[in-house]
Amino acid sequence: MSSFSASELTPDLAAKFARLTLGHVTKPYPYKLDQVLAGDEDVLPPRVLHPIFHGSFDWHSCVHGHWQLARLLRRFPDIAPAAGVRDLLNANFTAQKVAGEVATFSRPAARGFGRPYGWAWLLMLAAELERHDAPWAATLRPLAEAVADRLMAFLPIATYPIRTGTHFNTAFALALASEYAAQVKDEALSALITTHARAWYLADTGAQAWEPSGDDFLSATLAEAECLRRVLPAAEFRTWFARFLPETARRQPATLFTPPTVSDRTDGKIAHLDGLCLSRAWCWRSIATALDVADPASAVALAAADDHLAAGLAHVAGDYMGEHWLATFALLALEAG
Repeated sequence: MSSFSASELTPDLAAKFARLTLGHVTKPYPYKLDQVLAGDEDVLPPRVLHPIFHGSFDWHSCVHGHWQLARLLRRFPDIAPAAGVRDLLNANFTAQKVAGEVATFSRPAARGFGRPYGWAWLLMLAAELERHDAPWAATLRPLAEAVADRLMAFLPIATYPIRTGTHFNTAFALALASEYAAQVKDEALSALITTHARAWYLADTGAQAWEPSGDDFLSATLAEAECLRRVLPAAEFRTWFARFLPETARRQPATLFTPPTVSDRTDGKIAHLDGLCLSRAWCWRSIATALDVADPASAVALAAADDHLAAGLAHVAGDYMGEHWLATFALLALEAG
Protein backbone atom coordinates (compact mmCIF):
# COMPACT_ATOMS: atom_id res chain seq x y z
CA MET A 1 0.00 0.00 0.00
CA SER A 2 2.66 2.50 -0.97
CA SER A 3 0.09 4.68 -2.69
CA PHE A 4 -3.61 4.76 -3.50
CA SER A 5 -6.28 7.23 -4.50
CA ALA A 6 -9.91 7.85 -3.60
CA SER A 7 -12.46 10.63 -3.43
CA GLU A 8 -14.59 9.08 -0.69
CA LEU A 9 -14.18 6.70 2.23
CA THR A 10 -15.11 3.16 1.24
CA PRO A 11 -15.03 -0.07 3.27
CA ASP A 12 -11.98 -1.20 1.32
CA LEU A 13 -10.09 2.00 2.03
CA ALA A 14 -11.20 1.94 5.68
CA ALA A 15 -9.77 -1.58 5.98
CA LYS A 16 -6.46 -0.44 4.49
CA PHE A 17 -6.25 2.46 6.91
CA ALA A 18 -7.11 0.21 9.86
CA ARG A 19 -4.46 -2.36 8.96
CA LEU A 20 -1.87 0.37 8.53
CA THR A 21 -2.68 1.96 11.88
CA LEU A 22 -2.90 -1.32 13.79
CA GLY A 23 0.64 -1.89 12.62
CA HIS A 24 2.01 1.28 14.20
CA VAL A 25 -0.05 1.92 17.34
CA THR A 26 1.44 -1.28 18.72
CA LYS A 27 4.98 -0.60 17.46
CA PRO A 28 7.10 0.43 20.48
CA TYR A 29 10.12 1.84 18.70
CA PRO A 30 11.26 4.19 17.29
CA TYR A 31 9.60 6.52 19.81
CA LYS A 32 10.08 10.23 20.43
CA LEU A 33 9.51 11.23 24.06
CA ASP A 34 8.28 14.72 24.90
CA GLN A 35 9.36 14.93 28.51
CA VAL A 36 10.77 17.35 31.06
CA LEU A 37 12.90 15.38 33.52
CA ALA A 38 12.56 16.35 37.18
CA GLY A 39 15.08 13.69 38.25
CA ASP A 40 16.65 10.36 37.38
CA GLU A 41 13.46 8.60 38.43
CA ASP A 42 11.72 10.08 35.38
CA VAL A 43 13.97 8.22 32.93
CA LEU A 44 11.57 5.43 32.03
CA PRO A 45 10.60 3.61 28.83
CA PRO A 46 7.56 4.84 26.91
CA ARG A 47 5.40 1.84 27.85
CA VAL A 48 5.75 2.81 31.54
CA LEU A 49 5.23 6.54 31.06
CA HIS A 50 2.36 6.02 28.63
CA PRO A 51 0.63 2.67 29.27
CA ILE A 52 -1.84 3.24 26.42
CA PHE A 53 -0.19 5.62 23.98
CA HIS A 54 3.34 4.26 23.57
CA GLY A 55 3.31 3.41 19.88
CA SER A 56 3.12 5.39 16.63
CA PHE A 57 6.46 7.20 17.17
CA ASP A 58 5.07 9.70 19.70
CA TRP A 59 2.25 10.22 22.20
CA HIS A 60 0.01 12.48 20.16
CA SER A 61 0.24 10.32 17.03
CA CYS A 62 -0.71 7.28 19.07
CA VAL A 63 -3.68 9.17 20.49
CA HIS A 64 -5.04 10.10 17.09
CA GLY A 65 -4.23 6.66 15.76
CA HIS A 66 -6.63 5.31 18.39
CA TRP A 67 -9.19 7.93 17.34
CA GLN A 68 -8.86 6.84 13.74
CA LEU A 69 -9.35 3.18 14.59
CA ALA A 70 -12.37 3.87 16.78
CA ARG A 71 -13.88 6.04 14.07
CA LEU A 72 -13.35 3.43 11.37
CA LEU A 73 -14.79 0.72 13.61
CA ARG A 74 -17.99 2.71 14.13
CA ARG A 75 -18.32 3.61 10.46
CA PHE A 76 -17.45 0.15 9.11
CA PRO A 77 -17.97 -2.46 11.86
CA ASP A 78 -17.78 -5.39 9.45
CA ILE A 79 -14.41 -4.75 7.79
CA ALA A 80 -11.82 -7.50 8.20
CA PRO A 81 -9.58 -5.65 10.71
CA ALA A 82 -12.55 -4.80 12.98
CA ALA A 83 -11.89 -7.67 15.37
CA GLY A 84 -8.30 -6.55 15.82
CA VAL A 85 -9.45 -2.99 16.49
CA ARG A 86 -11.91 -4.14 19.15
CA ASP A 87 -9.23 -6.28 20.78
CA LEU A 88 -6.85 -3.31 20.88
CA LEU A 89 -9.42 -0.94 22.37
CA ASN A 90 -10.48 -3.52 24.95
CA ALA A 91 -6.88 -4.15 25.93
CA ASN A 92 -5.86 -0.50 26.14
CA PHE A 93 -8.85 1.20 27.72
CA THR A 94 -8.61 -0.26 31.19
CA ALA A 95 -8.82 1.62 34.48
CA GLN A 96 -5.23 0.72 35.36
CA LYS A 97 -3.78 1.97 32.08
CA VAL A 98 -5.83 5.17 32.13
CA ALA A 99 -4.63 5.83 35.67
CA GLY A 100 -1.05 5.47 34.43
CA GLU A 101 -1.67 8.02 31.67
CA VAL A 102 -3.25 10.41 34.17
CA ALA A 103 -0.30 10.02 36.53
CA THR A 104 2.22 10.95 33.84
CA PHE A 105 0.03 13.77 32.62
CA SER A 106 -0.34 15.16 36.15
CA ARG A 107 3.36 15.46 36.97
CA PRO A 108 4.24 19.09 37.87
CA ALA A 109 6.87 19.15 35.12
CA ALA A 110 4.26 18.06 32.54
CA ARG A 111 2.13 21.20 32.68
CA GLY A 112 2.60 21.89 28.97
CA PHE A 113 2.74 18.27 27.85
CA GLY A 114 0.69 17.77 24.70
CA ARG A 115 -0.46 21.38 24.54
CA PRO A 116 -2.51 22.06 22.52
CA TYR A 117 -2.34 19.44 19.73
CA GLY A 118 -2.24 16.34 21.91
CA TRP A 119 -4.94 17.75 24.16
CA ALA A 120 -7.20 18.34 21.18
CA TRP A 121 -6.73 14.83 19.83
CA LEU A 122 -7.28 13.25 23.24
CA LEU A 123 -10.58 15.11 23.44
CA MET A 124 -11.49 14.03 19.90
CA LEU A 125 -10.77 10.43 20.90
CA ALA A 126 -12.96 10.80 23.99
CA ALA A 127 -15.76 12.27 21.89
CA GLU A 128 -15.56 9.39 19.43
CA LEU A 129 -15.61 6.76 22.17
CA GLU A 130 -18.76 8.36 23.59
CA ARG A 131 -20.51 7.32 20.36
CA HIS A 132 -19.74 3.62 20.87
CA ASP A 133 -21.81 1.05 22.75
CA ALA A 134 -18.80 0.03 24.81
CA PRO A 135 -17.23 0.91 28.18
CA TRP A 136 -14.25 2.64 26.57
CA ALA A 137 -15.49 6.23 26.98
CA ALA A 138 -16.32 5.79 30.65
CA THR A 139 -12.92 4.22 31.26
CA LEU A 140 -11.06 7.04 29.50
CA ARG A 141 -13.15 9.76 31.13
CA PRO A 142 -10.72 10.59 33.98
CA LEU A 143 -8.03 11.44 31.43
CA ALA A 144 -10.45 13.30 29.14
CA GLU A 145 -11.75 15.39 32.01
CA ALA A 146 -8.21 16.14 33.19
CA VAL A 147 -7.32 17.37 29.70
CA ALA A 148 -10.53 19.42 29.41
CA ASP A 149 -9.78 21.00 32.79
CA ARG A 150 -6.27 21.81 31.64
CA LEU A 151 -7.61 23.49 28.50
CA MET A 152 -10.11 25.44 30.60
CA ALA A 153 -7.25 26.67 32.78
CA PHE A 154 -4.98 27.49 29.85
CA LEU A 155 -7.28 29.52 27.61
CA PRO A 156 -7.82 32.42 30.05
CA ILE A 157 -4.05 33.00 30.26
CA ALA A 158 -3.44 32.57 26.52
CA THR A 159 -3.33 36.22 25.50
CA TYR A 160 -2.43 35.50 21.88
CA PRO A 161 -3.19 32.72 19.42
CA ILE A 162 -0.38 30.67 17.90
CA ARG A 163 -0.52 30.90 14.13
CA THR A 164 2.02 28.29 13.11
CA GLY A 165 1.41 25.34 10.80
CA THR A 166 2.53 22.73 13.33
CA HIS A 167 1.41 21.20 16.63
CA PHE A 168 1.17 24.50 18.46
CA ASN A 169 -1.58 25.96 16.27
CA THR A 170 -4.42 27.09 18.50
CA ALA A 171 -7.12 27.33 15.82
CA PHE A 172 -6.76 23.63 15.01
CA ALA A 173 -6.91 22.73 18.70
CA LEU A 174 -10.02 24.80 19.31
CA ALA A 175 -11.73 23.27 16.28
CA LEU A 176 -11.19 19.73 17.55
CA ALA A 177 -11.92 20.55 21.19
CA SER A 178 -15.22 22.11 20.17
CA GLU A 179 -16.36 18.72 18.90
CA TYR A 180 -15.68 17.15 22.28
CA ALA A 181 -17.43 19.96 24.15
CA ALA A 182 -20.51 19.54 21.96
CA GLN A 183 -20.51 15.75 22.29
CA VAL A 184 -20.36 15.72 26.10
CA LYS A 185 -22.48 18.89 26.42
CA ASP A 186 -19.78 20.82 28.27
CA GLU A 187 -21.33 24.24 27.88
CA ALA A 188 -18.61 26.03 29.84
CA LEU A 189 -15.88 24.68 27.59
CA SER A 190 -17.92 25.42 24.47
CA ALA A 191 -18.43 29.01 25.58
CA LEU A 192 -14.75 29.48 26.37
CA ILE A 193 -13.71 28.08 22.98
CA THR A 194 -16.15 30.35 21.17
CA THR A 195 -15.08 33.41 23.15
CA HIS A 196 -11.42 32.88 22.35
CA ALA A 197 -12.00 32.00 18.71
CA ARG A 198 -13.95 35.21 18.25
CA ALA A 199 -11.42 37.33 20.13
CA TRP A 200 -8.42 35.88 18.31
CA TYR A 201 -9.68 35.60 14.74
CA LEU A 202 -12.88 37.51 14.03
CA ALA A 203 -11.14 40.76 13.06
CA ASP A 204 -8.78 39.07 10.57
CA THR A 205 -9.17 40.21 6.97
CA GLY A 206 -7.30 39.76 3.70
CA ALA A 207 -5.18 36.81 4.81
CA GLN A 208 -1.82 36.76 3.04
CA ALA A 209 -1.31 33.00 3.54
CA TRP A 210 2.45 33.08 3.90
CA GLU A 211 2.73 29.33 3.78
CA PRO A 212 3.93 26.70 3.67
CA SER A 213 6.92 26.77 5.94
CA GLY A 214 9.34 23.88 5.70
CA ASP A 215 7.65 21.58 8.20
CA ASP A 216 3.99 22.66 8.11
CA PHE A 217 1.37 19.96 8.26
CA LEU A 218 -1.44 22.42 8.99
CA SER A 219 -2.46 25.43 6.99
CA ALA A 220 -2.49 28.22 9.54
CA THR A 221 -4.84 30.15 7.24
CA LEU A 222 -7.36 27.39 6.59
CA ALA A 223 -7.24 26.03 10.16
CA GLU A 224 -8.39 29.45 11.33
CA ALA A 225 -11.26 29.36 8.85
CA GLU A 226 -12.21 25.84 9.90
CA CYS A 227 -12.18 26.90 13.54
CA LEU A 228 -14.57 29.77 12.92
CA ARG A 229 -16.75 27.62 10.67
CA ARG A 230 -17.36 25.41 13.69
CA VAL A 231 -18.14 28.13 16.22
CA LEU A 232 -19.94 30.82 14.21
CA PRO A 233 -23.51 30.76 12.90
CA ALA A 234 -23.48 29.90 9.19
CA ALA A 235 -24.43 33.36 7.92
CA GLU A 236 -21.88 35.06 10.13
CA PHE A 237 -19.19 32.65 8.96
CA ARG A 238 -19.91 33.35 5.30
CA THR A 239 -19.66 37.09 5.89
CA TRP A 240 -16.38 36.65 7.79
CA PHE A 241 -14.90 34.29 5.19
CA ALA A 242 -15.65 36.75 2.38
CA ARG A 243 -13.50 39.29 4.23
CA PHE A 244 -10.83 36.82 5.31
CA LEU A 245 -10.13 35.28 1.88
CA PRO A 246 -11.86 37.65 -0.54
CA GLU A 247 -10.03 36.35 -3.63
CA THR A 248 -10.89 32.66 -3.21
CA ALA A 249 -12.95 32.53 -6.41
CA ARG A 250 -9.85 33.71 -8.29
CA ARG A 251 -7.67 31.09 -6.56
CA GLN A 252 -5.76 33.66 -4.57
CA PRO A 253 -3.57 33.60 -2.54
CA ALA A 254 -2.12 31.08 -4.98
CA THR A 255 -0.18 29.19 -2.32
CA LEU A 256 -3.42 27.89 -0.79
CA PHE A 257 -4.32 26.19 -4.07
CA THR A 258 -0.93 24.62 -4.81
CA PRO A 259 0.04 21.31 -3.18
CA PRO A 260 3.51 21.65 -1.65
CA THR A 261 6.68 20.00 -2.93
CA VAL A 262 7.94 17.19 -0.68
CA SER A 263 11.61 16.61 -1.38
CA ASP A 264 12.43 13.78 1.08
CA ARG A 265 9.80 11.62 2.73
CA THR A 266 12.36 9.93 4.99
CA ASP A 267 12.85 13.28 6.75
CA GLY A 268 10.14 13.56 9.40
CA LYS A 269 9.85 17.34 9.20
CA ILE A 270 9.77 17.54 5.42
CA ALA A 271 7.28 14.67 5.36
CA HIS A 272 4.93 16.95 7.30
CA LEU A 273 4.15 18.58 3.97
CA ASP A 274 2.20 15.51 2.84
CA GLY A 275 0.04 16.12 5.88
CA LEU A 276 -0.41 19.71 4.77
CA CYS A 277 -1.99 18.40 1.58
CA LEU A 278 -4.45 16.30 3.57
CA SER A 279 -5.26 18.92 6.18
CA ARG A 280 -5.87 21.51 3.46
CA ALA A 281 -8.17 19.03 1.71
CA TRP A 282 -10.07 18.59 4.98
CA CYS A 283 -10.41 22.34 5.51
CA TRP A 284 -11.33 23.18 1.94
CA ARG A 285 -14.03 20.50 1.86
CA SER A 286 -15.44 21.62 5.20
CA ILE A 287 -15.38 25.31 4.25
CA ALA A 288 -17.16 24.57 0.96
CA THR A 289 -20.09 23.02 2.86
CA ALA A 290 -20.58 26.30 4.73
CA LEU A 291 -20.57 28.56 1.65
CA ASP A 292 -23.61 29.35 -0.44
CA VAL A 293 -23.81 26.91 -3.35
CA ALA A 294 -24.10 29.89 -5.70
CA ASP A 295 -20.89 31.38 -4.38
CA PRO A 296 -18.11 30.78 -6.97
CA ALA A 297 -15.72 30.23 -4.05
CA SER A 298 -17.53 27.01 -3.16
CA ALA A 299 -16.62 25.21 -6.40
CA VAL A 300 -13.07 26.55 -6.21
CA ALA A 301 -12.72 25.27 -2.65
CA LEU A 302 -13.91 21.81 -3.66
CA ALA A 303 -11.49 21.69 -6.58
CA ALA A 304 -8.63 22.72 -4.31
CA ALA A 305 -9.65 19.98 -1.90
CA ASP A 306 -9.56 17.39 -4.68
CA ASP A 307 -6.10 18.49 -5.82
CA HIS A 308 -4.66 18.34 -2.31
CA LEU A 309 -6.38 15.07 -1.43
CA ALA A 310 -4.94 13.32 -4.47
CA ALA A 311 -1.46 14.62 -3.72
CA GLY A 312 -1.61 13.55 -0.07
CA LEU A 313 -3.26 10.15 -0.45
CA ALA A 314 -0.52 9.04 -2.81
CA HIS A 315 1.93 9.03 0.11
CA VAL A 316 -0.07 7.91 3.16
CA ALA A 317 2.10 4.80 3.31
CA GLY A 318 5.64 4.06 2.24
CA ASP A 319 7.95 5.54 4.87
CA TYR A 320 7.38 5.41 8.62
CA MET A 321 7.97 9.14 9.04
CA GLY A 322 4.64 9.71 7.34
CA GLU A 323 3.06 6.32 7.75
CA HIS A 324 2.67 6.64 11.53
CA TRP A 325 0.20 9.52 11.25
CA LEU A 326 -0.91 10.52 7.74
CA ALA A 327 -3.92 8.19 7.55
CA THR A 328 -5.54 10.17 10.36
CA PHE A 329 -5.54 13.32 8.26
CA ALA A 330 -6.63 11.37 5.21
CA LEU A 331 -9.65 10.21 7.21
CA LEU A 332 -10.46 13.79 8.24
CA ALA A 333 -10.33 14.86 4.61
CA LEU A 334 -12.37 11.97 3.27
CA GLU A 335 -15.11 12.46 5.86
CA ALA A 336 -15.33 16.23 5.45
CA GLY A 337 -18.41 17.56 3.77
